[in-house]
Amino acid sequence: MANWDNLLANRKLMKDLSERTLAHVPCEFGKLTYLTSLRDLGSGRYSHAGLEALYPEKAVQETLLQAHREIFMRVLEMPLEKQEADLALCLRAFEGDFLETIRLWRELEFYRSMIPSGLPQYVRKLFCSNVTTLLGILETDVAKIQQAA
Repeated sequence: MANWDNLLANRKLMKDLSERTLAHVPCEFGKLTYLTSLRDLGSGRYSHAGLEALYPEKAVQETLLQAHREIFMRVLEMPLEKQEADLALCLRAFEGDFLETIRLWRELEFYRSMIPSGLPQYVRKLFCSNVTTLLGILETDVAKIQQAA
């Protein structure tokens, strides 16, 4: 019976996360960025004070990892054109110059930290390749627009 109770609690927790938090983030890369921000890169543990106040720590960890993996895979399943538009929307939400944000992401390779744990190497490589390519396209497009202006 404890497993059934855990399953019900995890479903409620995922619903809370999806409807109260992630639903307000307008793009998939934004959701991925948000979930990445909840994870300590050294330990791999997630921290969300609101959820941890309502649910057992283990359930919060499992649910945040599951959500992170689901959003990550959702991004990879999008056609590249949609990934480009979604990434642009995410990057425009950051403070500062859009072109500088793109260049900073390329230089620091921040997107590597967005990969959830436990995924095969080929999936990790595909994501990094896609984001690197998309950042290059966005940078070229923005630079052309700025030169034409």
